[in-house]
Amino acid sequence: MRGSSLTIYAQTTRRTETGQSRLLASLVTGFRLIARKLAERRSRSAVMELSDDQLKDIGLSRGQIDSDVHISSHYWSNKGL
Repeated sequence: MRGSSLTIYAQTTRRTETGQSRLLASLVTGFRLIARKLAERRSRSAVMELSDDQLKDIGLSRGQIDSDVHISSHYWSNKGL
C-alpha cells in the first residue's frame, strides 16, 4: 500500500513540474517578444529621424523603413544578439 502512494505522489509532482516549466517557457517567450517589439520600435524611431539624403546613403526610402526594420530585428534576434 505504501509503495503505491509514493508512485502517485511522484506522478503528481512530475505533472506539476511540467506545468511549471511550460508556464516558465511561455513567460520567457512573451518577454522575448516584448523585448523584440521594443527594439523594433527604437530602431524604427532612430531611422525615422534620418534625413532623406541619409536614408538614400544607406539604400532606404521612407516607405521601406517599417518592413526593413522588422526584418533586420528578426534576423538579429534569431542570431542570439
